Amino acid sequence: MARTDLSEKQWRALKAHLPANPQRGHAYVDHRRVINGILWRLKTGAPWRDVPERYGAWQTCWDRFTRWERSGDWQRILQALQAHADATGDIDWDGAALDSSHIKAHRSAAGARKRPAEGRKKGGLTDEWLGHSRGGHTSKVHVCADGKVRPLSLVVTAGQRNDAAWLERVLDEIHVPRLGRGRPRKRPSQLRLDRAYSFKKQRQGLRRRNIRCISPEREDAKKHRLAKGSKGGRPPAFDTKAYKGRNVIERCINRLKDFRAVATRYDKRGRNYLAGVLVASIILWL
Repeated sequence: MARTDLSEKQWRALKAHLPANPQRGHAYVDHRRVINGILWRLKTGAPWRDVPERYGAWQTCWDRFTRWERSGDWQRILQALQAHADATGDIDWDGAALDSSHIKAHRSAAGARKRPAEGRKKGGLTDEWLGHSRGGHTSKVHVCADGKVRPLSLVVTAGQRNDAAWLERVLDEIHVPRLGRGRPRKRPSQLRLDRAYSFKKQRQGLRRRNIRCISPEREDAKKHRLAKGSKGGRPPAFDTKAYKGRNVIERCINRLKDFRAVATRYDKRGRNYLAGVLVASIILWL
């Protein structure tokens, strides 16, 4: 067994959530061998054509990876693992934290065929999430993690996007189903954030969701409030002790970046890159 392959314990936890054979057409080639090939590519960041022959044809690995991305199976598997953990009380909702990280895009990630933007006649990249900066092409991964360093939700954007503007979108992506009756769990009880999210609009948004905001006040906001005198109001509450647990999001992002195809974007299509991040998240939950 190679270093990147699924262990026996991981495979036993995963195989129950994998799609069954289609009713029409050929049956799936051995799931475990193909998924191990996908993991080898994500861990090494190598081109798909270099997937070792012990995992079968590289085209099969590529087809399974992209097919399950289009059908939403990677997202479904991740939510199934989260639901099982939530049912056993294994998710630390009180220790949740949220942040983002820049992802350097390799030159091979550029050049995707342009798709027509909605309402426009000329083509435009509408969903590739590839930004432009002095350093070249970049993307950004926004992650919300629980207190046990596992991702609850993921959003990929272009690298120049503002962090705070995507706070509510990342929270909307949290969807942990119940194994029995009841609505899915969609919000943590409290959330640790750095100063980049410490705007009045973001604090109000968290208050509407009944989420306790644990974030230090921005220096410019503090000066603006003090300049108003008594009309500036009281400073926002800040729990210094609880904020020390914000390192869980940094550790979660670092673990995702242990996968080289996540740490550097090689995929032209943004959806394929997001699928790679989802597969890496599944491994963290296993």
